[in-house]
Amino acid sequence: MMSALGSPVRAYDFLLKFLLVGDSDVGKGEILASLQDGAAESPYGHPAGIDHKTTTILLDGRRVKLQLWDTSGQGRFCTIFRSYSRGAQGVILVYDIANRWSFDGINRWIKEIDEHAPGVPKILVGNRLHLAFKRQVPTEQAQAYAERLGVTFFEVSPLCNFNITESFTELARIVLLRHGMDRLWRPSKVLSLQDLCCRAVVSCTPVHLVDKLPLPAALRSHLKSFSLASGLNTRMMHGRSYSLTASSSHKRSSFCKARASRPPQSPPRNCTRNSCKIS
Repeated sequence: MMSALGSPVRAYDFLLKFLLVGDSDVGKGEILASLQDGAAESPYGHPAGIDHKTTTILLDGRRVKLQLWDTSGQGRFCTIFRSYSRGAQGVILVYDIANRWSFDGINRWIKEIDEHAPGVPKILVGNRLHLAFKRQVPTEQAQAYAERLGVTFFEVSPLCNFNITESFTELARIVLLRHGMDRLWRPSKVLSLQDLCCRAVVSCTPVHLVDKLPLPAALRSHLKSFSLASGLNTRMMHGRSYSLTASSSHKRSSFCKARASRPPQSPPRNCTRNSCKIS
């Protein structure tokens, strides 16, 4: 199940259910055991052959709680996998880089997933990167296989705590984007340092003065583009905000009014240039 922004009592903003699938002895339990902040107890009982763990990750300032279910790769647990695949938002396909047979078995697991959980986002994970000296599955081959499937690929190592959280975070991002939940955290997205600097410059510099700044031409062009894209065409000047277009049109209208209210006066007939006195 998925939970959107909940009440303040909750310790998370989203709740996602992920399945770790793959042949037996590919290290799915090792991946779960490497999560130091995870809780192994389940809120409800589960049969033998199913390991459960929860962990919370931070995704763009939002707390995402993950329910991770490790379904055993043994054939006698296929029925259990079918029941636990219901309601899953993401699937992590795990193989052992030092075991060629486990990589070849990924096709069988994909067929199971397509049958019982069609359309669920997936990522491919090559486990036990610390055994690279025993590698039987080249990285390039696994990467090409993932591209054919249209999924993201990671090589991880629970022993070194390498790419474990990163792989979970990427799958969570894919799931939330798929369900359109990204719009809930978009307003609180932290700006980059470059965006903060550009915002500070264009907030106090009118557009027509950007070209006069002692900056490289490329940076000046970027500042003007940033101003237009961010809708910051209203600048702060002398404690007042004004718009260039509005200001120029106001000046033109004021000038026209002044001309209309003051008709042109011709100089006196007896006035000559020598008789005009400057006061």
